[in-house]
Amino acid sequence: MSTDYQQAREALGARLRELRLLAPAGRLTGTQLAQLLGWPHSKIYKLEGGRQTATPQDLRAWADATGHPDAFTELQARLQGFESHIRSWRRQLAAGHRPVQDGWNIEVGRSMVIRAWEEAVVPGMLQTADYARHIFLRYAELQGTVPDTDEAVRARMKRQEWLYQGGRKLHALVWEAALHAQVCPPPVLISQLDRLVGLIGMDTVDLGIVPLGAPLRIPAANGFWILDDRLVIAEDWHAELWLDDDDSVGTYMRAWRTLEKSAVYGSEAQHLISRVRRSVNPR
Repeated sequence: MSTDYQQAREALGARLRELRLLAPAGRLTGTQLAQLLGWPHSKIYKLEGGRQTATPQDLRAWADATGHPDAFTELQARLQGFESHIRSWRRQLAAGHRPVQDGWNIEVGRSMVIRAWEEAVVPGMLQTADYARHIFLRYAELQGTVPDTDEAVRARMKRQEWLYQGGRKLHALVWEAALHAQVCPPPVLISQLDRLVGLIGMDTVDLGIVPLGAPLRIPAANGFWILDDRLVIAEDWHAELWLDDDDSVGTYMRAWRTLEKSAVYGSEAQHLISRVRRSVNPR
């Protein structure tokens, strides 16, 4: 968890404590507030100490119970301010994968140049519909989310229209391991690999493959996307990070350029993908 994020969470906790202590009807103890809200006593102190992230519902209940209903707008703004950088999958996927894809589509639509690094899966903007469907199903099972797979796939396929608009450029780097990963049935993977071969040479796509045996100047860590040098979106198991400060964008750009030095392109990339395709057993 980033220091800035934790500091913002602690500042929100301090404000919650202030509201509790300044209740118009008289100072409330943590125990009293927990009883009013029907919460475990520990939740009060986790929120005030910045050890737990409040939900909008938590903030509304807190503001009302402490006699400061007008403070909710301020509290919610604080929450949105630091959650704009770390977006938990639990919250993002509460309504399914489609809203997340719609949010991505907006940012991609604003972009002219995108750089992507994926070490475990084929980049979403290069996926076939069948491959994307299996990816969404796997994550829905993991996160226990709303199964809106077909809608999510349609949204992801719509985003690929960006690839056919002049003046745009996707610079995609993929670790060879992602090409072998059978997160879908072999026939689906074979079709996906064929799709990648067909994209090589497309004027809006620059596809590089980092071979498994290539020397790596840095470890192949989690996937990330850089949109127009203004926004980085990186994924982890618990959350998606949206980073727009210059230092963070610069760090990810250096990571991307370092990984790029290990990649092969053009005919070398085609031969590598074709070799992986031949190794897939279409059982």
